[in-house]
Amino acid sequence: MNRPIVGITMGDAAGVGPEIIMKSLRDTDVYQSCRPFVIGDSKILERAERVVQTGLRVHNIASVQEAQFQHGTVDCLDLNLVPADLPIGQVSAEAGHAAFSYLKKAIELANVGEIDAICTAPLNKEALHKGGHIYPGHTEILADLTGTKDFSMMLSAPKLKVIHVTTHVGILDAVKMINPERVYKVIRMAHETLQKAGFESPKIAVCGINPHAGENGLFGYGEEEEKIVPAVEQAQAEGIQAVGPLPADTLFFRATRGDFDIVVAMYHDQGHGPIKVLGLEAGVNITVGLPIIRTSVDHGTAFDIAGKGIADEQSMKEALRQAVELAPKREE
Repeated sequence: MNRPIVGITMGDAAGVGPEIIMKSLRDTDVYQSCRPFVIGDSKILERAERVVQTGLRVHNIASVQEAQFQHGTVDCLDLNLVPADLPIGQVSAEAGHAAFSYLKKAIELANVGEIDAICTAPLNKEALHKGGHIYPGHTEILADLTGTKDFSMMLSAPKLKVIHVTTHVGILDAVKMINPERVYKVIRMAHETLQKAGFESPKIAVCGINPHAGENGLFGYGEEEEKIVPAVEQAQAEGIQAVGPLPADTLFFRATRGDFDIVVAMYHDQGHGPIKVLGLEAGVNITVGLPIIRTSVDHGTAFDIAGKGIADEQSMKEALRQAVELAPKREE
């Protein structure tokens, strides 16, 4: 077998991350496809187990080499960063710093080849900032710690894939940041990512910025012609099947119908909204352009339901599945 080793970061210890990890790892299919282990705090996973009652045992390890990778046992590389009585469902600097540290450790392991992919449970941005790490989210941490300049957030659901030109910035800043070079790079990343996933010639649709994609100057100030059209034409000249700019109000329907393999969204809500309408449990967040494979659940820490055992693990299981699909395979 060639099961990739996947490091699962625990995310914010006060959120639903530990619960959805334990729920996901009770599935025998996960162990048949990969060798998973958790980077986090053993005592928090044990607390989550008392809530979700999966019957799994937490195995404390000090290195990847000590992991058993056997169903029924959850291997945890224990960084011992938060107290056992950390309040559930509350923002804390301790949990924010720990979430950053789990991810940093995962990146270090990936960089030296000890793991093949990273799958992240959600972190809380306010807690992250309170913990002294001023980043908008996972994607930007990963880019910074790997020295990656050109990257993008890709969201994947069963009937729709979306990649973003801009993400965690205000709408006015997003419009300023959109330019032909950036749009072209994102189109190219979409093309290369889907080719690696088995799409021979991916069909890529590019959103406009304004309503009706500007409708030939009727809306906006010519942003589509200035910022998007040159990028699409450059991609087309290289043989990439890209079309646009197209009106976003109909484009996502067409994509879910099968007209396109992926949509290039110009800003955060333009891409996130349609994915989340399809169901939070189905969406997966993939950081494209990194030297390592990273997938994530497409939902937050859900403090309001943390500790109740009712969080849905389907997005985590799908994130693990896609990590396996994208990761290099190694001999066992």
